[in-house]
Amino acid sequence: MSLAPDGGVFAPDEPPTTKEGWRRFVDYQPHPPALLTTEQALQLSGEQRAAHDERRHDYHAELPLVHTPTIRQVLNTGRLLIQLNRRQVSARRGLILSGASGTGKTTALTQLGRTHERAVRKRQPSLPHRLPVAYVTVPPAATARMLAKEFARFYGLAFTDHTNNMADIVNAVCTTATRTGINLVLVDEIHNISLATRTGAEVSDQLKYFAERLPATFVYAGIDVEAQGLFTGVRGRQIAGRFTLIGSAPFAYGTAEQRAAWQSLIATLEAMLRLHRHIPGTLVALDEYLYRRTAGMIGSLSQLIRGAAILAIENSTEQITRELLDTVPVDYAAERSHVTPATRSKTRPKSA
Repeated sequence: MSLAPDGGVFAPDEPPTTKEGWRRFVDYQPHPPALLTTEQALQLSGEQRAAHDERRHDYHAELPLVHTPTIRQVLNTGRLLIQLNRRQVSARRGLILSGASGTGKTTALTQLGRTHERAVRKRQPSLPHRLPVAYVTVPPAATARMLAKEFARFYGLAFTDHTNNMADIVNAVCTTATRTGINLVLVDEIHNISLATRTGAEVSDQLKYFAERLPATFVYAGIDVEAQGLFTGVRGRQIAGRFTLIGSAPFAYGTAEQRAAWQSLIATLEAMLRLHRHIPGTLVALDEYLYRRTAGMIGSLSQLIRGAAILAIENSTEQITRELLDTVPVDYAAERSHVTPATRSKTRPKSA
């Protein structure tokens, strides 16, 4: 989801890792364009039709969120941990979301933050400037200083590379976060931390220090963090003892229950389409084909359906068919997987 200054979610200079970009994300509420009948569409002038198609392009480029099992689990667990940590002074419990690329980890992470912040605003409407959630990403080859500056960047705190030491940055971040009512910290790309290296261990220690200083629940997301050694060694054992792990996996297709869950996901996405001649149920009937094309990855499925919808508008067919889907490229991982429906028969469908 991205929105420009003329009416979207994120301006180019305001990503969600800044307080301005995060507020845009929390505030944004998509409004589906009208679904016109064929007759109504024919009555539009050329200018009206172009504007209508442009709105539908934007809408299909960022179809509204589907609450998958993983997102629901993250929301439920995250909300519970926030409540459990309310009176804790230290050793607060946290959550880690781990899984393969394309299974929706970032979506689940940010939706937890969005849901929590909107709930806080509803409970405390008299505090419009409160910032209960902070969202940062761990940079590649991160150092402890780089991570601290990512937190500072979220709050708009400017520090040069040479005039401020780590204590200045950390103290400024903790003071600002506490004064603005922080109680949930989201840290994405946690797989960029390697506890096997001295630098990675220092980054982990810096995160732990923030967790001790800030009255907040910490939630991490990363690619296959178990395999990255996040739970090994003394530091890893401490993380394992304080954090709940939720796996973000591709949807499965081997059992009747798993196929029903996959079909339900497709049906939800299909119901969101704004195509004038699309026949409802067409995509659900192609569930096995869609599974083979996407390997059960919700990110790949979303790309495939959104791309087909945009092409259907551009070529004026206004419907998605298998022939059209065949022309839509998906990511390399999905293309090379060649998944058969029986491949994932032993895993409950969990995705985000």
